[in-house]
Amino acid sequence: MLSKAAIKRRLLPNSSRAYLRRYNEDFARETAPGMRVLDAGAGDQPYRAFFADCTYESADFEQVDKPYAKSTYVCDLCDIPVEDGRFDRVVFNQVLEHLPDPLAALRELGRTLKPGGKMICTCPLFYEEHEEPYDFYRYTQFAHRHMFEKAGFEIDRLEWMEGYFGTVAYQFQGMASALPVSPRPYLRRPWWPALAWPLVVAVKGAALLLAGLFYRLDTACKVTSAGYPKNYVVIARKRGGEATA
Repeated sequence: MLSKAAIKRRLLPNSSRAYLRRYNEDFARETAPGMRVLDAGAGDQPYRAFFADCTYESADFEQVDKPYAKSTYVCDLCDIPVEDGRFDRVVFNQVLEHLPDPLAALRELGRTLKPGGKMICTCPLFYEEHEEPYDFYRYTQFAHRHMFEKAGFEIDRLEWMEGYFGTVAYQFQGMASALPVSPRPYLRRPWWPALAWPLVVAVKGAALLLAGLFYRLDTACKVTSAGYPKNYVVIARKRGGEATA
């Protein structure tokens, strides 16, 4: 018998997780065996297996009420207790929005990278507040360009992580979860919101099915010609050297 979580995954095959996996797998394929990799803000280390041929280390402050894998360094990402230029690669997924001083953290990650070393960074533009109270910012592509340049990086790639179908799916998922179905909020002056209540109930019911459809569409055909992304992905290189193979 399927668990509730398994049923939810089948109904809502979150395209963000699929794209996160793809981007991190691609980044790992371009990482040579034996390189030293830092997973910054690693949490439960979902991408560790991609770097099995590397020397993998992790850093996290481990202050949020969620599962963590054992970190190599339990620390603030603005003060990582390693020497300069220790790492060839940095993996930095869904963390930047949780840092009160993101530019300082990017500079610190740059300090730990060798010249020419690379980083993958993913973080949201359109997403609900989460991991409270450690949720501070959302970033446009222009914010990424500004911060990475100020931190001493050159951007090799900056693009939407999902397509617009993924953003639409996420909005439908939010509707399915949050739209109120009790008539009480609608039964007040002025009188006309009471007429909208049946429509809201119908939309809430349809939204879950539409979310599943649009998540599947997003995985099958990534549309970036219109709309706006849920997340951006950045592949950046530390200035001062050729990119290491």
